[in-house]
Amino acid sequence: MSTQSALLKVMSDAARKAARGLNRDFGELTELQVSKKGAADFVSAADLKAEQVIFEALQKARPGYGFLGEERGMIEGTDKTHTWIVDPLDGTTNFLHAIPHFAVNIALQREGVTVAAVTYNPITNELFWAEKGKGCFVNDKRLRVAARQRMDEAVLATGIPFLGHGQHARFLKELHQISQRVAGVRRFGSAALDLAFVAAGRFDGFWERDLSPWDLAAGVLLVTEAGGKVTDADGGDDVLGKGTVCAANLELHPQVLERLRAAA
Repeated sequence: MSTQSALLKVMSDAARKAARGLNRDFGELTELQVSKKGAADFVSAADLKAEQVIFEALQKARPGYGFLGEERGMIEGTDKTHTWIVDPLDGTTNFLHAIPHFAVNIALQREGVTVAAVTYNPITNELFWAEKGKGCFVNDKRLRVAARQRMDEAVLATGIPFLGHGQHARFLKELHQISQRVAGVRRFGSAALDLAFVAAGRFDGFWERDLSPWDLAAGVLLVTEAGGKVTDADGGDDVLGKGTVCAANLELHPQVLERLRAAA
């Protein structure tokens, strides 16, 4: 067992507090699905409420830190060395369709380096968390990436481009290169949880393009602290800047990367 630092406790408490509202709203979605506009508006309101709860909790605990949120964008703080990166609801489409697979994502950057991360699944009550140099955990259990070394034994996760997002032709080439060489490919609809599942050894790897910093910041640290390797989809270090990711254990990472390059 590991005890969270004061910083991680602040982040975890903020995530759980926001999640209480999301859980209440999630229970109302079935009735809202009769109206597409009504349901979409409802989810937007749920997003905004969750981000406001997180913003207030983090600002109270660490006044002056900057804040980059999916809903409100960048808010400069008086402390220029620290920035929160927050997605209050990763997996919005799942949430909208009453699919119980979504997460609250909170990361903290210090001088441009992510030093703490929390990814919380309100439905399963699984809190994935990590602090730089101190390992990765789910609730009180230490996590390690999977040990599989062969592509034909691996299950990988990805995201499929949808309306108005991404390069569909490129994705299909990548899927062709990878799917015929692995035991399975999964598409669950939450990049935050995909990365958390790689850290937990449930997925052997994950790749996706056209993502935002709040989708990725927490998960990159989770996987790294669980012993995995994370780069952008071209093998470089600019994951948040490029909005692409390739994550796996040390043995599988170069193999996945090789397939992505073959699809180019």
